[in-house]
Amino acid sequence: MYFRELHVFTANFSAQVTFYREVLELDIVTISTERASFRIGSSLLVLQKKDGATPYHIAINIPANKIKEALHWLRSRVAVLPHNEQDIHDFCNWNAKAIYFYDNDANIIEFIARKNLKNETPLPFSSSCLLEISEIGLPVMHIENTYKQLCNMVSVDIYDGNFDIFCAIGNEYGMFICIHKQRKKWYPTSTIAYASNFWVRLEEKEKTYYLEFTDGELKEKHRNGPNSL
Repeated sequence: MYFRELHVFTANFSAQVTFYREVLELDIVTISTERASFRIGSSLLVLQKKDGATPYHIAINIPANKIKEALHWLRSRVAVLPHNEQDIHDFCNWNAKAIYFYDNDANIIEFIARKNLKNETPLPFSSSCLLEISEIGLPVMHIENTYKQLCNMVSVDIYDGNFDIFCAIGNEYGMFICIHKQRKKWYPTSTIAYASNFWVRLEEKEKTYYLEFTDGELKEKHRNGPNSL
């Protein structure tokens, strides 16, 4: 599964545009007074201005051999989020390592190096090493129901977890991180897992799907135009 576009809301539009353009050095694809889109490898991140927007969890794949360089690159730009005094988080069961930080909207952003993808590069780390958006958080009350709803729309498997508290749905290129919003907060913080609205254009088995997460429910998106949100 591949996330080709992720559309999220922001209450701090100007600050977010500055963050992604100047701190993470992403290329702007389009921009207006209320919307901006940024290229993240094979994905597009779209920020839409909206009062009262709440935070998200978003992960971005980086080359498997660049986690230490990514940490050095980030430390000069943001405060990384440690766990047990470690800035690099080792997920042995996923064969991956990750770094976490906040953007200007208190979204928890993750750079994750997944060794199974064998996507190493000899090039020095830069924003060009941000390969694709690979995770979007999905806080819900009933994980099993959400999984069934998703399977009715897209053929996907459980990558890790279960229907109790945490369930990663998809694959290492793209997955929904589905958690019980009253029983789990976003790792590695005590940040409340808000059911923040978003929509996504994804590809799975050469088919394109448009899904939206609205008011805690995941469903197919009805599109009124090429850029509707």
